[in-house]
Amino acid sequence: MQYTIQNKDAKIAVLCGGMSSEREVSLRSGKNCLGALHRLGYKNAQIVDVSENVMNDLKGFDYAYNTLHGKYGEDGCIQGVLEIMKIPYTGCGVMASAICMNKEYTKKVMKTADLPLIKSVYLLPDEDPVEKVRDLQYPLMVKPVSEGSSFGMAKVDCDGELVDAVENARKYNADILIEEYLVGICATVGVLERDRKPFATEILELRPKNEWYDYEAKYTKGMTEFILPAELSETMTKQVKEYAVEAFKVCGCSGVSRVDFLIVGDVPYILEVNTNPGMTDTSDLPAQAKVCGIDYDNLVLMILNSVGLNK
Repeated sequence: MQYTIQNKDAKIAVLCGGMSSEREVSLRSGKNCLGALHRLGYKNAQIVDVSENVMNDLKGFDYAYNTLHGKYGEDGCIQGVLEIMKIPYTGCGVMASAICMNKEYTKKVMKTADLPLIKSVYLLPDEDPVEKVRDLQYPLMVKPVSEGSSFGMAKVDCDGELVDAVENARKYNADILIEEYLVGICATVGVLERDRKPFATEILELRPKNEWYDYEAKYTKGMTEFILPAELSETMTKQVKEYAVEAFKVCGCSGVSRVDFLIVGDVPYILEVNTNPGMTDTSDLPAQAKVCGIDYDNLVLMILNSVGLNK
């Protein structure tokens, strides 16, 4: 069942903050979405800064608008709480959230659809990183397997740097994804739903001033050049959008997601699927939607009316 929230008096909890390393970004997303909901006439929308007491804090709310990023908010945990409390919520459900939060399991699922993926290995806590990457070519990218906003990520050029980078990444997650570092075009595309049919937004090309698209480049104005729509061929544009929608479907997403790509030559490699994209002033999804004729408030409304799609 899909809800269309006609009742402007409905109590809507805007979930943000939380207990992950992305707390500050989430607070910014939540504040912006709350402002949009108030402008749209939902005067009883209010911020809920998610803590261990979230079940008490959510009592009495009719709906939840999820702007949490990272652990507990984007990995199926808060979705499970909302299911138990029978509170309809925006975005992806428990399973899709859990899968897409884990970069390795996302890859396993997308591999079943023959989507293009960069060569990588999955490093468990008791494994030697140097031995594990013997079949990969330096440079490499080290990534905590279930972290966002580029926290804990590093590019490495030799075994010594790899060991240090893995140690740092394990401050965030015990399990690590290590990928070959390729040079190409960074691109990202949002996927939204209209009448239960997913569609891709325009593609955003990212030209970071840093060597790669790290936290500073993502959240500091002026640190990344944004090309929107991306300067891609018509054929590549069509391919990227098709792959984004296919990734959305095969991972079981609903309501909203954003799919990140690295385009190397004529191959658009999928990097990851973000099930709760940022909604800050510098976030990608609002800019992509705007080029499609969907302003910020209507984007928020579209996501709000996705409650119930995650069943």
